[in-house]
Amino acid sequence: MMSEKVLMKGNEAMAEAAMRAGCRFFFGYPITPQTELAAYMSRQMPKRDGVYLQAESEVAAINMVYGAAAAGARAMTSSSSPGISLKTEGISYMAGADLPGVIINVQRGGPGLGSIQPSQSDYFQATRAMGHGDFYMPVYAPSTVQEMADLSYLAFDVADKYRTPVVVLADGMLGQMMEPVVLPEPVDPASLPAKPWATVGHEGKREHVVVNSLFLDSEDNERQNVARFERYEQIRRDEQRVECYRTEDADVVIVAFGACARIARSAVNAAREQGIRAGLIRPITLWPYPVSAIRECAAKVFLVVEMNMGQMIEDVRLAAEGSAPVEFYGRCGGVIPTPDEVLEQIRALDEGLGD
Repeated sequence: MMSEKVLMKGNEAMAEAAMRAGCRFFFGYPITPQTELAAYMSRQMPKRDGVYLQAESEVAAINMVYGAAAAGARAMTSSSSPGISLKTEGISYMAGADLPGVIINVQRGGPGLGSIQPSQSDYFQATRAMGHGDFYMPVYAPSTVQEMADLSYLAFDVADKYRTPVVVLADGMLGQMMEPVVLPEPVDPASLPAKPWATVGHEGKREHVVVNSLFLDSEDNERQNVARFERYEQIRRDEQRVECYRTEDADVVIVAFGACARIARSAVNAAREQGIRAGLIRPITLWPYPVSAIRECAAKVFLVVEMNMGQMIEDVRLAAEGSAPVEFYGRCGGVIPTPDEVLEQIRALDEGLGD
């Protein structure tokens, strides 16, 4: 029997889904446009035997996540672009200590303080530079409130499975949007995976464990990195997610993620009504990137649409391997492209293809 739909704001849907996934520790610091997520947690966590703590800074918050994760708890933090930048050192420490945890970024315009309006300009940060050192993290890009709930819930399972931090990369448009959502069923705490590596005391019944990201011996540090990258290869192989929409016969294929994918879908439908064979590839995982969806597409031209100056376009070009031209259209600083703007780009590219 399907659960009843409820009308929720995106930020609140992520918070509710996290708690239903077994998250009982939230550490954060307010920043627009994600503050509703933290506010929801502050009201609900005490009712569910959980801990909500507004830290004195973003740096403190991510290190609290490190501590709770090291003790085996499901923990998370959320912030918006400048706040995530402050957390990156702690995220790197978590990656280096092989600790699971969930980090939600409801993006705003930048660089610097920028604007409080929606943006997708943290793509590079999430997929390439979430902290120093050799590491990756799974990055999910929801495009609906339903996906914000579903992917936030999934993020905890993936984090535990691979012992890695996981990012949910949303934006201010999705965070403030209200849509009907079917919330996932609450997890049974007894069903959560055992964590024999956690620092919960051993009472002399098992080997003493240490959670640490410091390896002073170079060869030991190398072994740790090599072992971690073996897990990354498994994630690349097993965790890619993508949606292909009307791409079977498409000449012009848009590649867009998150909120931009909603706009692109409307433009694709409008183009089809005008006889233009357009389609959409929507990466749901930004890392691992769904390379095969691009590589196997028979598009004559790709159009990357983003709310930035052009970041994901690099991954599309790498995946396309020269099979078709890759063009770009973007708005930035908090400006949201319209379906009509994207449709105009589709028309121009289609006309350039000729008969």
